[in-house]
Amino acid sequence: MKCCLKLCGNDIFEQSESRVEVKTVLPSRFDGKNFLVSWNRNGEAIFHLPCWQRLLKSKPTTNYKKLGAKRSRLNSSELVTKQEKSLIQEAKKTAEFFDSAEQIKKEASRVAGWLLSAKHCVVFTGAGISTAAGIGDYRGKSGKWTEMDHEQVSDKIEQIFDMQGPSPSKRCHPEKEPHKADHASGDEDQEDRGDEGVDYEELRPTFTHEALCRLVDLDLVKHVVSQNGDGLHGLSGISKENLSELHGNVFIEKCEKCHHRYERTFYVMDDAGSQYFEDIEDYGKSEVKKPRHAKRCDTCGLSHRTGRKCEQKGCKGFLKDTIINFGDNLEEEILNRAFEHAQLCDLMICLGSTLTVTPANELVEVIQKTGCLVICNRQKTDYDDDCLPKFDGIPEAAGCRVYGDCDTFIREILKNVIGDERLKSWEGDRPQRIVSYEKNRCQKHSV
Repeated sequence: MKCCLKLCGNDIFEQSESRVEVKTVLPSRFDGKNFLVSWNRNGEAIFHLPCWQRLLKSKPTTNYKKLGAKRSRLNSSELVTKQEKSLIQEAKKTAEFFDSAEQIKKEASRVAGWLLSAKHCVVFTGAGISTAAGIGDYRGKSGKWTEMDHEQVSDKIEQIFDMQGPSPSKRCHPEKEPHKADHASGDEDQEDRGDEGVDYEELRPTFTHEALCRLVDLDLVKHVVSQNGDGLHGLSGISKENLSELHGNVFIEKCEKCHHRYERTFYVMDDAGSQYFEDIEDYGKSEVKKPRHAKRCDTCGLSHRTGRKCEQKGCKGFLKDTIINFGDNLEEEILNRAFEHAQLCDLMICLGSTLTVTPANELVEVIQKTGCLVICNRQKTDYDDDCLPKFDGIPEAAGCRVYGDCDTFIREILKNVIGDERLKSWEGDRPQRIVSYEKNRCQKHSV
């Protein structure tokens, strides 16, 4: 891969060099002339970390003659068109950082040492650990919320390029038509309702899911707290006693009446009921027929009922999904269990989360006062500084901050814990584990 800063253009060596990947919003009929960056057609670009930092410091100008004369040397990239500056600012919001392979190995070795000596390690996971399984994330450069943000600023970008200087594009896209609630196509409002289009029954644990299960089995990780509702932690083999799924699980439903819980092999949610109430709220009408069992939730405005009833003798209460939507309160028992483990924790490893959602991220605030904090994520978080040394001259007292893929980081940790040969042997057993996953997805039982 090559750096997209035109004044650099050199190869990026992943083994020894850190990099940054971004995505911006390009105007229609973009040709890229007079720009510092070789933007890809989809708005993506990749840079050496120093090149990206230099680009952020560039100053906008409308003096194009001066700009052209300045671009003969690498250290003359301080000037950029106002148009491209707007693209850079949008790209900055999506920046994903990747440490070099050498740096990741170094940090993983340190964390493995802490893990072996920790009395109560807790792992906190977010959407980033499931992207390798086929589920999109939220705030990555191609995440669902990022794409929605880009749609909102696309007209602004077009206006900037129309108004300022010798624009390399002309606005040519037609006016947007008013929204039609065509739910057969499933094109609208997918983020609010979940990962539509994802076949949850076909998802299988990633390397990170399996490695965490291995570390739990070794009694090195005492508890896993997850924001994910995909059910992959449980499928990997982590027991419910060692797992707190703060935002629910698409395979678990519970009775409204007796609160008995059922773990299913299938996706339990009734999206039609939620879509009906969402349409009524947004448009005053819906093309979706309201299911007879659907009931509007007072807190999130959607429907949690799944259409099935409790199988316990004499109950027959309506079953509802366990997914926490915006506005819903987290299940008190699950949240309290997570906080109990956080208070005991002397090492917390956060994987694949930007740590922005409350009250889940408050668990990090508990550990940062008493223990060691490790964060691995592609994007920056508000807790990155808490991974730095807490006391001058005592670097081991805080934790570490790793930028990159969770699978890469956790593999290096596991290799340091169990050794290279045992790791290779364990990785070779993946086909047998897949058989087990298939079997477990074909069973149905109460929990």
